[in-house]
Amino acid sequence: MELHDLRYFVAVAEDLHFGRAAERLHMTQPALSRQIQALEAELDVQLFQRTKRSVKLTIAGQTFFEEAKQILCHTEQAIQITRRVARGEVGQLRLSFTASALRSVLPEMVRMFRDHYPDVQLTMNERCTNDQIIALQNHQTDVGFLYLPVSEKWLTLKAIAEEVWLVALPRKHPLANQKQLTLSALAKEAFILHPRQEGPAFYNQIIRLCEQAGFYPNVVQEVETSQTRVGLVAAGMGITFVPEHLQTVGDTEVIYRRLSGSAPKLELAIAYRRDNFSPVVQQFLHIVEERIQKSVRESVA
Repeated sequence: MELHDLRYFVAVAEDLHFGRAAERLHMTQPALSRQIQALEAELDVQLFQRTKRSVKLTIAGQTFFEEAKQILCHTEQAIQITRRVARGEVGQLRLSFTASALRSVLPEMVRMFRDHYPDVQLTMNERCTNDQIIALQNHQTDVGFLYLPVSEKWLTLKAIAEEVWLVALPRKHPLANQKQLTLSALAKEAFILHPRQEGPAFYNQIIRLCEQAGFYPNVVQEVETSQTRVGLVAAGMGITFVPEHLQTVGDTEVIYRRLSGSAPKLELAIAYRRDNFSPVVQQFLHIVEERIQKSVRESVA
């Protein structure tokens, strides 16, 4: 028995007329009659009571009619869901991100994706760059928003934004009245940085820039989150660096100043496995590209 046998049977059962059913199925009435007879022979059951004037379903035929409709309905649903999965309209997407990404480009990309693909199950986890690489390697996340440089050859990387980092100072700091600072002016300051192992690229960049300015920074605290580092600055524990977009958030006892010359910068990138061919991931990457192009148009306008 094949699906077309069920479709032939359901058409006759709905019309209770072989001629009309045959016309709807774009086939001849004798051919349709032979198909129904073959089905009845295969089932060893009479499905229709036929007279010269009427066609009626038998009790067994009525039962088979209800079951056949469900089978055809489920088959159509399976076809549609399979097509939607292939188009990336249904499935699961796991994103990981740095805290800075959540406060910059990521929210709009997520909103755009959810608007286009509301039936995709989206899960999001905040992780530092190193933890994201491990999660990508272990197939625990699909797309990461992390900081460059990353050297893993099994990853595809695309830079999406560049962040300039500012110096956060206590409001009453002697340097607070200057609009721009040089790194050399910070030589005697206590530095509060994030842990090296959670962001070696940025940590090493700070060390390198300080050495180029003629000193090695006195790192007194290593704290994971920007908010906590800013809180320690407000308490007078030292100075720190924060992404530019965070200067409007945080303690009123903290001020932010640009660095002249070589200010620390980081490139934010998306990362995904080269062997990840998930349609959902591809659709998300299209959204990312659309958002990048939008930013380019806005910058030109």
